[in-house]
Amino acid sequence: MFLTFLCITFAIAAVVSFLVVRLFGLPIEGILKRIIADDISQAWLKYMKFAIYVVGISKGVRVWELERYISPRPYDEEARILELTLDRWVLEVYRTIIETLQGIAWMLLVFFIFALIAYVIVRVFELKHKVPPDVL
Repeated sequence: MFLTFLCITFAIAAVVSFLVVRLFGLPIEGILKRIIADDISQAWLKYMKFAIYVVGISKGVRVWELERYISPRPYDEEARILELTLDRWVLEVYRTIIETLQGIAWMLLVFFIFALIAYVIVRVFELKHKVPPDVL
């Protein structure tokens, strides 16, 4: 039962991460192409997609919390192994979705903050080196 539960939480986290990659893939690509005008922007885009999957799955599948379904907590002498009832399944599936989205949201927030800073720097250099039209 636990292995099924672990596989399902992994699959849910992977599907949620996939949906986020599909939803934010084009905006991230546009930002990277604007900031990094070279072909390296495609490599960064692949890395960002990979990072979304890694963060989403690692935050969604909370192994340290799922351990309570296979062994009691070591610091609690009266602890017992929790049963995977239907209510717990629903709760854990909900937690998986929320934790996956929360982890990805924080990662994307950090990315967009740095992207905004980089965009401002690129824009300042463009305006500084632009030739005024009346000089031509």
